[in-house]
Amino acid sequence: MTDPISDMLARIRNASLALLPALELPHSNVKESIARILKREGYIADCAVEGKTVKKITLTLKFQGRKGVIEGMKRVSKPGLRHYVGADKIPRVLGGMGVAILSTPRGVMTGTDARKQKLGGEVLCFVW
Repeated sequence: MTDPISDMLARIRNASLALLPALELPHSNVKESIARILKREGYIADCAVEGKTVKKITLTLKFQGRKGVIEGMKRVSKPGLRHYVGADKIPRVLGGMGVAILSTPRGVMTGTDARKQKLGGEVLCFVW
């Protein structure tokens, strides 16, 4: 697999459209950080890391009626073309209604947190 973050976003999108209550992903530290951000921002209900040797991330999705809370996800920085921004150029998603997730020197964080700490980095994805 060349792009595990894109795979994670596709699995979340597909599970949300299929109205699945939960899904499992292979573990990595970046995926775990993205899942914790999605939980903190209210896009998913819960995330848990399970297993000792072979770890998996279990995500519990949120729904409003028969529609998922996550309306859309877009991978910005890809393996073939990385997208880096400075602290003053961090994009706003839907005028502040969505979340930009960045990888900064201080870890993976939202665009608003990076803007407050005056950090730039690689724009991983947009979620709205």
